[in-house]
Amino acid sequence: MIKKLFKLIFKFLIWFFVISILSVLVFKWVPVPITPLMVIRYFETPSEKRELWQHDWEPLENISVNLQKAVICSEDQNFVKHHGFDMQAIEKAIENNKKGNRVRGASTISQQTAKNVFLWPSRTWVRKGFEVYFTFLIETIWDKERILEVYLNSIEMGNGVYGAEAASQYWFKRKASLLKIQEAAAIAAILPNPMRYNANPASVYIQSRKNWIAKQMRYYGPLQLNKQ
Repeated sequence: MIKKLFKLIFKFLIWFFVISILSVLVFKWVPVPITPLMVIRYFETPSEKRELWQHDWEPLENISVNLQKAVICSEDQNFVKHHGFDMQAIEKAIENNKKGNRVRGASTISQQTAKNVFLWPSRTWVRKGFEVYFTFLIETIWDKERILEVYLNSIEMGNGVYGAEAASQYWFKRKASLLKIQEAAAIAAILPNPMRYNANPASVYIQSRKNWIAKQMRYYGPLQLNKQ
């Protein structure tokens, strides 16, 4: 009985590794059509509002550099330097969490991409372990340009709004390629909780975050992906 159980577990692990690696290889070139979070949100949304959903895939070259820089400055300023995990940010988060009650995360864009595309939203250690595994895979198989492209096309950017093109049209009635600095900063500012905040019109809090992000973008300099 125990021997059969071990064989079953072994087969499961083999199939898991094969399917996960093949999935990451496929999405190196193929647009991600849907994510687990999109499916969950779909069933959470009343049927009469599902038609308002927006998700339009655009290649990275069709997404304004302003938005690319805005999300990097907002979410992961060491994105082009690290290999999936920002150890300095993790150490700072641990220290901050020790000092107060407010929990601060240190998820990189790579980690967020792995979570959004391949996993379910959860804070369990099991999910976190899978996140580490898939982050390692995409950092090994994809380049930084592809990671950022998938990230910008897959993340939630509003209520029923997914990806840069849909967010640009929804919040500012313009194509993602035409976003200005302040507009890009506004979209990046709501990413911690896009179901709660509005990019336009911006609340006092989002306006403050937007101004900070725009300032970081000016200091960041030219965006050079894959220059590690």
